[in-house]
Amino acid sequence: MSSRTNFLVVISSPSGGGKSTLVAALLERVPNTRLSVSYTTRPPRSHEVNGKDYTFISREEFERLREQGEFLEWAEVFGNLYGTSRRAIGEILASGCDAILDIDVQGAAQIRRAVADAVSIFILPRSFSVLKQRLIVRGTETPAALERRLQVARQEVLRYTEFQYVVINDELEEACKAVESVVRAERQKRYRQEQEARVILQTFQKGSI
Repeated sequence: MSSRTNFLVVISSPSGGGKSTLVAALLERVPNTRLSVSYTTRPPRSHEVNGKDYTFISREEFERLREQGEFLEWAEVFGNLYGTSRRAIGEILASGCDAILDIDVQGAAQIRRAVADAVSIFILPRSFSVLKQRLIVRGTETPAALERRLQVARQEVLRYTEFQYVVINDELEEACKAVESVVRAERQKRYRQEQEARVILQTFQKGSI
C-alpha cells in the first residue's frame, strides 16, 4: 500500500458545464479516490439519492452545522446553501484516498485559502451556446432560472485564471482523460512521495553489494 500524502482535488465549472459527469468518470477510473458528498438545502432532483449525490438538509440544520464549524467551505448558490464537511474530508484522507470535491467557484476559492496543497481544476465549456443548450436539455430550470444561471456563468468563466488546471469540455472522452491525467500526475509530485521514497532509500543503505 502506498504511503504517499493524500490530497484534495477541487473540480469546478459553471452550472451545466459537465463537472459532475467528469467527476463520476474520475471516481470510476482512478483507484483510491472518493467523492466528498456536499450538504445542500436545495430540493433533490428526480434522479438524485440522499447521501450519494448530496446530503439534503433544511436551511435551519445547515446553519446550525455552519455555526458549529462543521464546514470547510460553504456558499449560497441560486438561493440554496452548499457546504463541504470538514469531518468527512478528514475521514476520506485518513482512509488513504484522495478527496474529490464537486463544488462551485465560490467554494473552490475558500478551499484554496484553507488548504494550501489542494489541486484545483476548472471545467470550461466549449462555448456559451453549448452551455446554454446543455441547460435547456437538462430541463430542470424555469426560463427565469435558466437566464439567471447563464448570467452567472458569464462571470464564473472569467475566474478560470484562479485555478491550477483548465480542462475544455468539448469531447467528453478527451476531457475525462485530461482530468484523470491531472490527478495521476499530482500523485507523483516529490513532496507527496517523500515518505515512501525515504523508506525505499533505506534499502539502498542496508543492502549488501
